[in-house]
Amino acid sequence: MDIDAWVWWLIGAVGLGIPLVLTAMPEFGMFAVGAVAGAVTAALGFGVVAQVLVFVVVSVALVAVVRPIAARHRDGRPGLATGIDALKGRQAVVLERVDGSGGRIKLAGEVWSARTLDSGQAFEPGEQVDVVDIDGATAVVM
Repeated sequence: MDIDAWVWWLIGAVGLGIPLVLTAMPEFGMFAVGAVAGAVTAALGFGVVAQVLVFVVVSVALVAVVRPIAARHRDGRPGLATGIDALKGRQAVVLERVDGSGGRIKLAGEVWSARTLDSGQAFEPGEQVDVVDIDGATAVVM
């Protein structure tokens, strides 16, 4: 039984699709598309050299074009700050005098203990402060 070259290319494409599913590495999918392009080339009657050339060109083009676009989209997504990370950078109102040893602020609708970042600095009730860090249950402000 003699199997046509395009069938071998499709078998290769399926073979490249398996690690794509198992490892979630999109490069395998790009190589699988290249193998499908090689199968189309074989089905159109081109020789082995043309088939391999089409496979290489399509695969490399996909990796060169798609990977940077995907990386840009993945890295451009803003991270969602939750918990204490969401409180950093917010403004609060001083309820009781805040200095290097302590005090109270109203932050995100809750009363927090607070201390200043610079121990020589102090804030009086009613002033706006910026939260720069959360140290345990204490907001560090400036």
